[in-house]
Amino acid sequence: MTKNTKTAAFLQALAPSTSSAPAAAEAPASDQPKAKSRSGLKHIGGYFARGDVEKFAILRARLGLDNSELIRLAIDELYRKHEARRAFGDS
Repeated sequence: MTKNTKTAAFLQALAPSTSSAPAAAEAPASDQPKAKSRSGLKHIGGYFARGDVEKFAILRARLGLDNSELIRLAIDELYRKHEARRAFGDS
């Protein structure tokens, strides 16, 4: 498989699918059951360039996290850095 073919296959996998059946079949089984309710939660979304979407997908795969877990991790780390700067007066 050539590099261009691999790249095209990767980008195709990132594209939104109209069928939810393949996504459900590919979802990894988790040791802990996921919460079935989104009650009390707030959806936060955004529009990103293709390069950012690729980074997001790679991090999701490497870290074994779902979208919400990955965003939570990123926000926690950014918040921690911001708080550390404030503690040392670096605003």
